[in-house]
Amino acid sequence: MAKLTFKTDSCKGCGLCVDACPKDLLEIAKDKINRKGHHPAQLKEGADASCVGCASCAIMCPDCIITVER
Repeated sequence: MAKLTFKTDSCKGCGLCVDACPKDLLEIAKDKINRKGHHPAQLKEGADASCVGCASCAIMCPDCIITVER
């Protein structure tokens, strides 16, 4: 089981990580806005246990806001 960490204050909500996740575990937050005024990426509720740690999301992120720990 992998652990994902997001630097949500730096996220611009582009959605590239959401598209890259093969398990469809990520989403753009609809109810949160970061300090830059964007809706940041986040794990879907209850998705922690399903992440396999492939790091596709972190690789695709142009701002390097996602850290994957295995």
